[in-house]
Amino acid sequence: MVRWGVIGTGAIASDFAADLALTDSGSVVAVGSRTAEGAEAFARRFDVPNGHASYEALVADPEVDAVYVATPHPMHRAGAELALRAGKAVLVEKPLTVTAAETHELVALARSQGLFLMEAMWTRFLPHIGELRALLASGALGEIVTVTADHGQWFAEDRDFRLFAPELGGGALLDLGIYPVAFASMVLGPPRQIQSAITPAFTGVDAQTSMLFTYESGAHALLTCTLRAKSPTRAVIVGTEARVEIAGEFYRPSSFTVIGRDGSQMLHAPAHEGHGLRHEADEVARCLREGLLESPLMPLEESVSIMETMDAIRAVAAQQG
Repeated sequence: MVRWGVIGTGAIASDFAADLALTDSGSVVAVGSRTAEGAEAFARRFDVPNGHASYEALVADPEVDAVYVATPHPMHRAGAELALRAGKAVLVEKPLTVTAAETHELVALARSQGLFLMEAMWTRFLPHIGELRALLASGALGEIVTVTADHGQWFAEDRDFRLFAPELGGGALLDLGIYPVAFASMVLGPPRQIQSAITPAFTGVDAQTSMLFTYESGAHALLTCTLRAKSPTRAVIVGTEARVEIAGEFYRPSSFTVIGRDGSQMLHAPAHEGHGLRHEADEVARCLREGLLESPLMPLEESVSIMETMDAIRAVAAQQG
């Protein structure tokens, strides 16, 4: 079993710890917080043996094999670097960092240290996505023509809430838009051309971002994200032979229907238990067991490519005013 140390004690860290109770691939043995009180409260809640009052103490814990970085976006790089320099395998919440340059540097550090690193794009490891990847590989959909995906949630406007706070990496794109962008990357790879439009929130972060990607094959991806409203959060892949419609919310454990040109339908609804984060933990355990330094399902070069796309989305929108 992988002995996990967790940096951060927020909602996503809590979901991760709870989900690990459903798998035999690992368990949380230590947690690090900026305060002793925070670490102790998390440790009590999830029956974690060791609570540390600093991230430095967490990564130095000899009982820890791998570190899960669950801090706000701008702190991902520092936490991951701390763990890598301590010789630990690292799983970092998505997005891996907030810019492509930072992602390049983090990947380079992991490779120079000969240590495992993976972006915690949990959707990539869910059962319905595993079945979808197999379907895509089979060619049953024909040539992919269009991908559409959206992720919209409603949040009350609050300057102190992290999604509205620029200093905490707020905005729709980094927190919500990463899901549709990563989904399009999985299906079609990096785009050839990017068009985007952004509507700012009252704090200046993006409240809504819409994207149109075009690809060498001629395929298009139409993606949206917003902090201003709850959207269907669905995803569709349209091919020349058939299309796939993923039931909302596509980024969580879900099901999908394959609809043929003739109107025939086949439902794929794999069984699932828990929130869904345990599957990425299982993948880390598998990779470590097999001596891999990155996951073939979420390779580091793809994490770099996705952040390059995210940078381009922001740059194109800025040029257009």
